[in-house]
Amino acid sequence: MNYLVAVLPDRIQAEAAYLALEKEGINSTILGKGYKTADEFGLIDPKEQAKKQARLMTIWLVPFGFFAGFTFSLITGLDTFAWAGEIGNHIVGGLLGAASGAMGGVIVGGGVGLLVGSGDALPYRNRLDAGKYLIAVQGSETLTRQATRVLRQFEPENIQGYADTTSV
Repeated sequence: MNYLVAVLPDRIQAEAAYLALEKEGINSTILGKGYKTADEFGLIDPKEQAKKQARLMTIWLVPFGFFAGFTFSLITGLDTFAWAGEIGNHIVGGLLGAASGAMGGVIVGGGVGLLVGSGDALPYRNRLDAGKYLIAVQGSETLTRQATRVLRQFEPENIQGYADTTSV
């Protein structure tokens, strides 16, 4: 499945482009005020992706941090928490390592998810927030090429094609 997304400056141009596509027998979707929202269409919310990435990183880093903290305490033989005893010191070291792993997972996972997890969805969401309209076409490569020819006459601010490689 291929996708084509064009950014148009106002509702009038978006409707004209939609009608021109319809005249050619091409089904399309308008996104913008009064039409489908980004969430309804399925554009990924970068904040949700960041939360998901942070959760995933935390799941991996907390046990690793515990093991690293426990091992560091065991190897160095530091008696940082005298009240805990020898084994307690190692366990506290492990807990501190796990806490560090959790912080790292949230900071790194959330930051990375916010920066790279959104792909092109964030710029499209920003354009929708700025009052622009998107025309989206889904179909074969031939169909999206035909839609590109039709949409170019409306001089869109941006027109981008995507090939969905996940569906086989």
